[in-house]
Amino acid sequence: MAPSKSIKYLLFIYIATSLFYATFHVIQLNQNAPNTHTGSQHKSGRIAPRSTEDDYTTTLEQFPIMVDDNLAHRQQYDSDDVLVSKAFSTAMSNEVQPYYYRAKHTFPAEDITISTLVTQNRFAVLSRLASHYRGPISAAIHVTNDTHMQNVMDDLDQIVKNNTDMQQFVDIHLIVDKQDRQFNMWRNVARMFARTEYIMMLDVDFHLCTDPRTSLEKYPDLKQRLREGNAAIVVPAFEFVNQEDGEDWHQFPTTKKELISSKHDDKIDMFHRTWTRGHGSTNYSHWYDATQPYKVTDYNYSYEPYVIVRKHKETPWCPERFVGYGANKAACLYEIYLSGIEYWVLPQDFLIHQTHHYPEETRSKERQYNRKLYTFYREEICVRYARKMKANGEWDTSKADNLKKECSKISGFSKTLDKMDTTT
Repeated sequence: MAPSKSIKYLLFIYIATSLFYATFHVIQLNQNAPNTHTGSQHKSGRIAPRSTEDDYTTTLEQFPIMVDDNLAHRQQYDSDDVLVSKAFSTAMSNEVQPYYYRAKHTFPAEDITISTLVTQNRFAVLSRLASHYRGPISAAIHVTNDTHMQNVMDDLDQIVKNNTDMQQFVDIHLIVDKQDRQFNMWRNVARMFARTEYIMMLDVDFHLCTDPRTSLEKYPDLKQRLREGNAAIVVPAFEFVNQEDGEDWHQFPTTKKELISSKHDDKIDMFHRTWTRGHGSTNYSHWYDATQPYKVTDYNYSYEPYVIVRKHKETPWCPERFVGYGANKAACLYEIYLSGIEYWVLPQDFLIHQTHHYPEETRSKERQYNRKLYTFYREEICVRYARKMKANGEWDTSKADNLKKECSKISGFSKTLDKMDTTT
């Protein structure tokens, strides 16, 4: 016998009430989930992004806060973890938490993001940089997952709370592990999550004495090269001869005229003048008289300038096999150069190093290992890009000029090319 209309009506009311109750219960679970704060951890061990409770934007939609009882969010985080682990699969670890802090300000697509890496002892320097630059900054911060982690997170929380410029302009991405000095992996994290078309690869200890963003607008041809991904813009780096003079950035020159005057007084010189291979290709003697941008022509594989590049996929990423001091930045810039990107020097802009002390014994040992690694890496990267350019029909174009010039210095490379031709 068919059910009566009254029974059908009651059944409908029951189903509707059940759906409403279930939906309301799920909403309540999410609303009553514990507020996250700096230093708090979920059962997974992940440090939660900052809460909106502190009036600071937390995270991108693709990196939602994980609630342990919310299966959908947990599945989303698992997916993000897979993506990040693949992106940094050559690193010794991949505990990356993007946008732990996310800047409130929105930036024009063609702005230049300072891409940098920071450790606990340089938090105050990052804060000064934020107030000085007042533009987008993407900072990768390494946190060692040990008993001191809470102290580091508390310091980070304070440095952000005490400076509204940090809140406005700085995106902070955490790398949480026990693997120290993975500098290139950290550089890649900062670049990957930058939110503008261009980045400036900068060590946080360097003070921007001028504004390269404004300067680039004066040179539309150079800006177009950058836009097309064909140029990396070099900002020359200097340091004080007497290291103690480099401790107070308030005393740094702010014009090229002032800098040259200090140079004549032997107070300032090129950065690491005792190791000219590091920055000598910038051609400082030419820079002192330059009034227009000029191309770097005397490149060497140890060259490690501070550059502005386009963020897009055609710009090579830094090789993450380099761990510790020595060769890491040079290897990154070497691959950029071999890919066909030219280095162009801005004629009026400059950086000055803010003095701080290094663990010299550690640096010396790690340099020995990385020097050997870099020798093999250069051979490998020459062959790889030669294969790529031949396959893409770029070998007889100007894009291959840098590679041909630099890789010809490697013993046996020409024979390898001959074998490559006979097997294709």
